[in-house]
Amino acid sequence: MSTPFSLLTLLLSSWFDLWTAAAGNSPVEWVAVLTGLACVWLAARNTVWNFPVAIVSCLIYVLVYHRVQLYSDRNLQLVFVLMSVYGWYQWLRGGPQHAELPISRTRPAEWLWLTAGVAAYTSGFGYYLQHYTDAAFPYVDSFTTGLSLAAQYQLVRKRLENWLVWLLADAIYVPMLWLKGLAPTSGLYFVYLILAAYGYWEWRRTMRSQTVSPLSTLAR
Repeated sequence: MSTPFSLLTLLLSSWFDLWTAAAGNSPVEWVAVLTGLACVWLAARNTVWNFPVAIVSCLIYVLVYHRVQLYSDRNLQLVFVLMSVYGWYQWLRGGPQHAELPISRTRPAEWLWLTAGVAAYTSGFGYYLQHYTDAAFPYVDSFTTGLSLAAQYQLVRKRLENWLVWLLADAIYVPMLWLKGLAPTSGLYFVYLILAAYGYWEWRRTMRSQTVSPLSTLAR
């Protein structure tokens, strides 16, 4: 019977053939792709080492996105670097008595302000990009950025539903990046879709098996 890992390997092999046929992709983008894939896989496996790898990948993507005029996503990478540093600490010491942070669910109040934040960012920064820059897809770019910020916050706090928000963001990123000529990165975000589904399944299984005190199950 096929395992999630064997299916992922098959998908990666197929996308590698497609990516190597694409013209105009830089070695820098390839490094960003490989480190980006590694950090999401590590996050899906619930290991704290996803954060240092994410820092490297995000710094490289600052250059990649700037080159293709996706300025909102360029700025997002810088925010991700800071959030990854914070998340690294939270996963190691953010739990009760400064222990490891357990997986938990997103609270209703969090959903409310996260949704409001995404809407505000999309309308505000999208307007700025459309009228004052040469940005490509200003509102779509801003929406995916807002979703990514919300999902990254949930990831940093080990909220199970971060993977559902990533699924929505990744589904939009795939065609947007393809249209901008970033074939390897578009392929990477397709793989992210698979990893997000796997991450949700893995985290939900882990959360059910957690043996924690009542206090540690409360959202912090």
